[in-house]
Amino acid sequence: MLGTIVNTGTILCGSLIGGTLKKGLREDLQQAMIRAMGLAATALGISTIAKNMPGSHYPVLFILSLGIGSVLGSALQLEEHFTSFADSHSKTKLGKGLSTAILMFCIGTLSILGPIESALHHDNTFLLTNATLDFITSMALAASYGYGIAFAAPILFLWQGSIFMGAGAVSKFLTTDLLTEISILGGILIFSSGLSILKIKDCKTMNMLPSLLIPPLWFAIKGFIGF
Repeated sequence: MLGTIVNTGTILCGSLIGGTLKKGLREDLQQAMIRAMGLAATALGISTIAKNMPGSHYPVLFILSLGIGSVLGSALQLEEHFTSFADSHSKTKLGKGLSTAILMFCIGTLSILGPIESALHHDNTFLLTNATLDFITSMALAASYGYGIAFAAPILFLWQGSIFMGAGAVSKFLTTDLLTEISILGGILIFSSGLSILKIKDCKTMNMLPSLLIPPLWFAIKGFIGF
């Protein structure tokens, strides 16, 4: 799990550096950083959607996933509970920054395939690449929202660690089609986070997280029925 440990460490280091830089930034500069992060998340989300949408063989699946997942998340009030907890431990609006960080760190091809490659082939290339990207992202987010972005590190560790431990079973299930559908949804969620950070529209992104469970369920049912 060397790659995952390095990836976790880069997020902690990036958060420490960014949180320290935040103390030296005036309020207007902090707001400028937050706007920059909102734009970056929006651009990344659009890029991810555009890259994966043409490869989807089930163009309606992401719509159904968002609809069903959003209803489930709203019923459970995931956004409200998460934001309330995060903001209660920070003087800034940490909830939005942390939810964006978790999505950007965890819901991506590198963060999913990386632990599998590491476990099965002892190849940490994906994870080390992901670690470099996460270092820069965590530093920028922490410069906007503070040291609390570091809370995303243990979540990433548990996420990648779980995939690493179950790599044998998971690798057979994570087909290209499934990863494409998850990537489309991940792009939409990251885009939604960007809109929230920019205060264009509060889409309550965390309430949409159950959407990510629908494609795996669909493919599992599809494989069981055999069509």
